[in-house]
Amino acid sequence: MSQIQPSIQPTSKALDLARQVLRIEADAVLALTDRIDDNFLQALSLILNCHGRVIVSGIGKSGHIGRKIASTLASTGTPAYFVHPAEASHGDLGMITRDDVLIALSNSGESEELLTIVPFIKRSGAKLVAMTGNRNSSLAREADAHLDAGVAQEACPLNLAPTASTTAALALGDALAVALLDARGFGVEDFARSHPGGTLGRRLLTRVRDVMRAGDAVPAINPEASVANAILEISRGGIGMTLVITPERQVLGIFTDGDLRRAFAKGLDLRTMTVADVMGRQPRSIHPDRLAVEAVEMMEQYKINQLPVVDESGALIGALNMHDLFQAKVI
Repeated sequence: MSQIQPSIQPTSKALDLARQVLRIEADAVLALTDRIDDNFLQALSLILNCHGRVIVSGIGKSGHIGRKIASTLASTGTPAYFVHPAEASHGDLGMITRDDVLIALSNSGESEELLTIVPFIKRSGAKLVAMTGNRNSSLAREADAHLDAGVAQEACPLNLAPTASTTAALALGDALAVALLDARGFGVEDFARSHPGGTLGRRLLTRVRDVMRAGDAVPAINPEASVANAILEISRGGIGMTLVITPERQVLGIFTDGDLRRAFAKGLDLRTMTVADVMGRQPRSIHPDRLAVEAVEMMEQYKINQLPVVDESGALIGALNMHDLFQAKVI
């Protein structure tokens, strides 16, 4: 019969150790600021003038960091992908051309798998950017540009497990990606185009015209209509309001559920009134080419739940409410 193992309870020492890890890693990243120099500019120049792709490579933990750096570069305007150095030696080197730049990550700068492919990189004419923790390493000496990601110590109590060194390399990769983003003039819309599938992409790409109601789905009525007919139009539209328009579809006002409640609270005799008597005048509106997220911001700023959508002449072409924006997952 197996014995029940006693449970292990963490002590306050665990909290002290966790805080120490964060301090060591924070210090390691902060120390990199003094190394953002001409070597960094040289690496930046090589990548900016690259006519091919940026290939990132590394083994072990450096490989994991390399994958993330490649992903960040690709999503911020620098075409990049990761190649495993062991796979490169068995055929994947064919992916690398003379127009490419290879970013090679190795804390020691002596990773055999990377050093094996360096001669091919040199012969092909591709440029080599090395990111190591040892500026005197073989990889650093062979590089066209070297980025020093060295750390004073690992956060591991044994000073063995890659911890501070991988954090430093990751931060240096982010610094490179952001500097490249800025140098390329990579903007919000560029970022959105590389992130079309997520919430961010929807917020940056979705226009008002993509989510608005149009045609007969837009509740609208003329100003001489009775309040009773306006209420029926609100019910038909299903978005808590009807717009009040001229025959040329110019927006004169808006009549909402809230306006109806306020009219009742004032004791008005709605049976004898037209919708023009109780409508809100000069309602906020938005153009169909504006971002849907701007409609959200306008609704939140002015504490409204519906917006008419108008063209350049002010003519009504659509409408939307907060629920439409929720459905489109813009919010």
